[in-house]
Parts: sequence; C-alpha cells; structure tokens
Amino acid sequence: MHYFHGQLNYPVYAYAQSYNDGYSEGKHRHDRIQLLHTLSGVIHVKTDEGIWVIPPTRGIWIPEGKAHSITIHGNVEARGVFIDSLARADLSAVCSVVAIPKLLSELINQAVHISDEILPHTRDERLLQLILDEIRFLEEVPFRLPEPQSAVLKSICTYILTDLSVVHHLDHIAKQYHVSSKTLARLFQKEMNMSFTVWLTQAKLLKALTDLESKKPILNIAFDLGYESSSAFSYMFKREMGLTPTAYLKKSHGEVV
Repeated sequence: MHYFHGQLNYPVYAYAQSYNDGYSEGKHRHDRIQLLHTLSGVIHVKTDEGIWVIPPTRGIWIPEGKAHSITIHGNVEARGVFIDSLARADLSAVCSVVAIPKLLSELINQAVHISDEILPHTRDERLLQLILDEIRFLEEVPFRLPEPQSAVLKSICTYILTDLSVVHHLDHIAKQYHVSSKTLARLFQKEMNMSFTVWLTQAKLLKALTDLESKKPILNIAFDLGYESSSAFSYMFKREMGLTPTAYLKKSHGEVV
C-alpha cells in the first residue's frame, strides 16, 4: 500500500493512497473529518448506519470520530483530505456520499504535494483555504444502502443480497418470513426510510457500480441482477444515474461521453 500526504501542521491536509483489489481495513476512526474519493476502482465504506459505495468522481464524507471499515474493489487510486472539525463553522456531522467536482479534485491533487510548513499569505495556505471553501458546496448523492435494525429485516436483507439474480416480490418475501406484506412494507419505511422497491433498486445499482468498475461484461451484470436483458438493466441504470452503463464508464475514466 502506497501513501503520501502534505503537511500536517494545518487544519486541513491532503493525501494520496493506492490500494490493491481486495484490500480491507477493519473498523477504525479518525480524529479529523475525512473526505475520501477515488480516481479508479470502487471503495465500500461500512458504518453502523449502512454501506456506502464510492465509485470514481464520488467521495465520502466521514465525520470526526466516526467508526468505519473499508473494502476495495479493483485497483484504487484514492485522494482525500483530513479536516479539523473546527476549520469551518458549518461542517456536516453526518456521513454522506458526495459528488467531487473537477476543481476540488485538482485542488486536492495539488495539495498532496505540499512539503513545506504552511505559512500565512502563501500559495499553499490559499490552496488549502480554497479547499475549505469548496467542500461547503458538495452535493450529496444517494449511494448508500441503509443498515436494517430489527432481526427479521436483517435476515431478509441478507437473504436478498446473497443472490440479486432472484426476482423478489414483497408479498413472496413476507409469506416466506411469516409476516404480512403491510408489516414488511412498514418495516422498510421505518428502518430504511425507503420502500422495499426503492431499497432493492438501490442494492442492485450499488452492486452494478462495483461490477462495472471490475470490468464485468454488462450482459453478465444484467443477468446477475435479475434483469432479462442488458437493455432492461441499462434502462434502470440510466433512470437512476442519468447515463447508460457504457457512458458512465467512459465518464468515470475521464473519456469524452
């Protein structure tokens, strides 16, 4: 694992890190806010609230002291910043996946190479201050799969996620677990803050993002997610992401779409 970073004597510092496919890091926490994003590959971050999936051009905001673990899918080139929670008055205290604009990405790339102590009124200080300005305008994106709380919902979600190629219906799942469909629907809304259908679509989307970065053929992804054709899968993907899977891959790797 390769790691390097800028100076630590400032409320914000940038870093770069390389991970190999399959690398994982157990539950840990940082004494600063962490904003982590990937230039290639996919990072899964797990907290008590759920699983957050970070593909290229996306990042995750992890509050100070928040326990989390990571799993790497594909060879990941990561960039990020550690931020003192008092560096700005209005910094978020909740986890979220965010879009990383090109300007912020380039600012972080530049800040990684800072090697001298940060002095007032220098280019390095202005660069870091601009990073602090830009992070206040990050837009959240829904790349999260919430963690169920009740035993029955944990069992149901684990069962579904084990094989997403199976076509699941709320009524069938409810009968299998000896609960009414209305009760199950209420559980999803209460614990996940989303319907069963939305949760299932989200689970498939996040799996698709990971598989796409692993270079799995689109037709195979479609079948593995329970779609009858690549066009049916592409329709869902474009509806949720605004791009077809092929166009998304080109954009995530810096190609002109």
